[in-house]
Amino acid sequence: MFGKLKNQSENIRLQLMVVAVGVLLLLAKFFAFFLTNSNAILTDALESIINVVAGGFSLYSLILSARPRDENHPYGHGKIEFIAATLEGSLILVAGGIIILKSIYNLIEPVPIQKLDIGILLIAVSGIINYGVGYITSRKGKLSKSMVLEAGGKHLMSDAYSTAGILVGLVLIYLTGLVWLDSVVAIIFGGIIAVTGSRILRASVAGIMDEADYALLKEIVKVLNENRRENWIDIHNLRVIKYGSTLHIDCHLTVPWYLNVLEAHDEVEAVARVVREKIDPSIELFIHTDPCIESSCSVCTKLETCAVRRHPFKARVEWDFDKVIADRKHSLE
Repeated sequence: MFGKLKNQSENIRLQLMVVAVGVLLLLAKFFAFFLTNSNAILTDALESIINVVAGGFSLYSLILSARPRDENHPYGHGKIEFIAATLEGSLILVAGGIIILKSIYNLIEPVPIQKLDIGILLIAVSGIINYGVGYITSRKGKLSKSMVLEAGGKHLMSDAYSTAGILVGLVLIYLTGLVWLDSVVAIIFGGIIAVTGSRILRASVAGIMDEADYALLKEIVKVLNENRRENWIDIHNLRVIKYGSTLHIDCHLTVPWYLNVLEAHDEVEAVARVVREKIDPSIELFIHTDPCIESSCSVCTKLETCAVRRHPFKARVEWDFDKVIADRKHSLE
């Protein structure tokens, strides 16, 4: 628990730094626009407004999701992270659309540009800083399983990509005097930004809808298969629900019908221990125990210790992913 609280505190401090850096870069980009009168730079500056707004909301969501559970939120406040990621993905998508539309307009109505060398320098520095902060934030988000940080990091990195595209256009304009090149490059990178936003939006909506994370489920099934105990006759109806960075796992564990409550509880704790050690120590598990049935005998490995076996053992069955996530017990049939 202490480690989780420390991790949440680190995430909040990192996001606070992201917002502060975003405000400084926003001011630098608008300063560059007023110097150069470049609509491409203005587009980059407008996208920075989205960065600051989304970053502020993400900071709020991290603070809220770190609150302990209460009577009104028995599973905690982690779902707010999906809402924040949804907003951020939507804003990125809108930013990409604005860049494309603005660039098309600039192809029709080109704008004269001045003091381009200073503008290029300011935008280049801001792009490098954006990418660096975005990379650090995205990496921290993956390590801490925080969708907000990961989405925010990808947003900043995509912003850096658009800045790079704008820089290419500005340098070409500076060298050739062909103003229309700026808009063409910006349209390409605006499309890249829009795709990034749609992916973040897709992932966040999947989280809100509790869509199955098949990669994680397969990893859990693999770990359980590799660490099976003889009293774990079957596992099925496995489900994972994400509440921000916290994972909640439900499953049914089939154990010998003659185990007493204490013995069955020990097997449940053993499953939880394996999952926490091999997957994530902060995972919460809710395990329902089922008694074994006659058809379980043929796949039950309790050869020496079961005195009530009704059918001979035939083969050990590897737990199948499709059956584990469904409400179906394994058998040889």
